[in-house]
Amino acid sequence: MSVGKKEKINVLSLFDGMSCGQIALNKVGIEYENYFASEIDKYAIQVTQKNYPKTKQLGSVTEVKGINLPKIDLLYGGSPCQGFSLAGKQLNFEDERSKLFFEFVRLLKECKPKYFLLENVNMQQDWQDIITEYLGVKPILINSSVFTAQFRDRLYWTNIPFDEPTQNRNILLEDILESDIDYTHKCHNIQLQKSPNGIENIKKGTSGFSWFYEQQTYTKKSLTRTLKAGGGSGNIPKVLNDDLTMFRKLTPIECERLQSVPFNYTNCVSNNQRYRMLGNGWTVDVIAHIFSFLKGGEIFNNFSNENVN
Repeated sequence: MSVGKKEKINVLSLFDGMSCGQIALNKVGIEYENYFASEIDKYAIQVTQKNYPKTKQLGSVTEVKGINLPKIDLLYGGSPCQGFSLAGKQLNFEDERSKLFFEFVRLLKECKPKYFLLENVNMQQDWQDIITEYLGVKPILINSSVFTAQFRDRLYWTNIPFDEPTQNRNILLEDILESDIDYTHKCHNIQLQKSPNGIENIKKGTSGFSWFYEQQTYTKKSLTRTLKAGGGSGNIPKVLNDDLTMFRKLTPIECERLQSVPFNYTNCVSNNQRYRMLGNGWTVDVIAHIFSFLKGGEIFNNFSNENVN
């Protein structure tokens, strides 16, 4: 007779950051034999190894060679987006960081995984078309606001056959706030504006603090705009109290919640580094939604049969 034993998969994560993809895999219960991560940021690596000490760090993506790896079943990554971001200089493929996309393409060809996923920012159509031509699939736009209190548009190129999320969890900023956090910074003459996307923030107001930025200060009944990668105070979302007279920065734990990252996942580095890598990271629940469609996929139904006499 034969005994069926389910095989675990091998995963290669490029530009792994603090391993949000690994969080997503664990969240949906996908088991893996080896998790290979390409990352160069020492703080992101520190966070990953604290939470997933079995992660096999490979260093720079330019040094990773498919021939040196076992069969890769799932390859994914979010190549640096600064050259594509509407908030940046929009240098597209001329930006040295965004050129790393072609390292993703190289390893996709070398490893020939069953499934792949590339995440990047929402960008102009001609740049999307170039990526689509290389990967052979069109991107799907998903906003993190379906899953959390953050308005964050991202494009996902993947051959994973998943259904787009249709049910909005309707989470607002008030749902992710820690309790008993003091509002210590005063503000005056507040005028609010509310956009159709559910963002309610300050249109006008005054404060004695140099890092008071109107576009980053929200009411509790709002979504935040995209969490940014910069660790400076101006890049950290702020929330108003109920009577709109005081405000404070969101805590690192609250920013983890905006990205659906586990409680205190990033607490082994400084707060400045926590804010920065959370802004650089993925919204985990978006990735978990996509990966959940692999549970019944072909590579997760492989069995190795061992004859028993």
